[in-house]
Amino acid sequence: MPRTISITAITSISPLGNQPKTIWGNYLNGEHCFTAKYLDHKNTLVASLDDNSNEIISALRASDSKYKSLDKSVLFAMAASRKAIEESGWGQDAVFGINIGSSRGATDLFEKHHQEYLKSGKAQTLASPTTTLGNISSWVAHDLRSTGPEISHSITCSTALHALLNGVAWLRAGMVDKFLVGGSEAPLTDFTIAQMRALKIYSRSDDEYPNLALDLEKKKNTMILGEGAAVCCLEFGKKENALAYIEGIGYATEILEHNISISAEATCFQKSMKMALQNTDPADVDVIVMHAPGTIKGDLTEYKAIQKVFGESVPLLTTNKWKIGHTFGASGMLSVEFAVLMIQNDTFVGVPFAASPSQKKPINKILVNAVGFGGNAVSVLLSR
Repeated sequence: MPRTISITAITSISPLGNQPKTIWGNYLNGEHCFTAKYLDHKNTLVASLDDNSNEIISALRASDSKYKSLDKSVLFAMAASRKAIEESGWGQDAVFGINIGSSRGATDLFEKHHQEYLKSGKAQTLASPTTTLGNISSWVAHDLRSTGPEISHSITCSTALHALLNGVAWLRAGMVDKFLVGGSEAPLTDFTIAQMRALKIYSRSDDEYPNLALDLEKKKNTMILGEGAAVCCLEFGKKENALAYIEGIGYATEILEHNISISAEATCFQKSMKMALQNTDPADVDVIVMHAPGTIKGDLTEYKAIQKVFGESVPLLTTNKWKIGHTFGASGMLSVEFAVLMIQNDTFVGVPFAASPSQKKPINKILVNAVGFGGNAVSVLLSR
């Protein structure tokens, strides 16, 4: 019985764009996507959707009167999911599960409803149903006219890859033969930015590269937030139209020492990577797409975990957070998309300010990492 899972479509809407050709071109150009917006009482660097993607979201909101009351995190997921189903070849009669999570959910809408309540003393009728976490998958299901199971969850920054784990589990259990999984995040709000600043991890840099993800010698935290959604279509077995295959999955959670920290050598990552690689020689892994949010401890502890697992055969290392920032619950699936594009184009895309060996062989296997507050790590091994 085959254990391999096929990725038959992967789509996103993010600061990089919403079409594979555009997204890949933006990965190759060596420029970041950060611009200044006035948030938390000051100009703040963030990675916002590009103009074309904002037009898509505006048109989607206007397309149905019921959509006007939805948070951007829901609309992002709906836009990405429409495209994924279109590209997957799943027909109108296809029965598939949906698991799209978010770290924060309807942050912008919740803040607006709360501010209105403080001013008026009354809550709007739709304040509750439009800010529940479950409304992401349920509205996606409504929009796609899906009849299968629908799940939403929040497992902080590893949310999207936990959705992938869940989809793999359902497929391998034979409960469905198709699953749509991913994450969506719209965190560019005053209170969310204020929370990150309170943790003293938000970038204050105005340098050429304000997010120094994968710079292991940086002396200050440089995390920046981005927004967007990414989803992929999973099918059981090896499909002819597969973009890539999921060969291994791993997960682990550390006992909390601090609300937001992981251990000095990221024990959770060591365990999740070893689990994902249990049927693979580590030397066969060509690239690792790291979580690497741009914080001093976050980047360094993950690197130490990689050294522990791979020894002298550390693969090429990269991340996309220096370019698009940290998209919280969506970040893991955006990393999967990045990995799939590198496999398809057989081209390694590194971090411009981080020393990295040049690509010396074809890219056949890529490991993708994600971790959230509290050390809940996920690793996914992808192959050509």
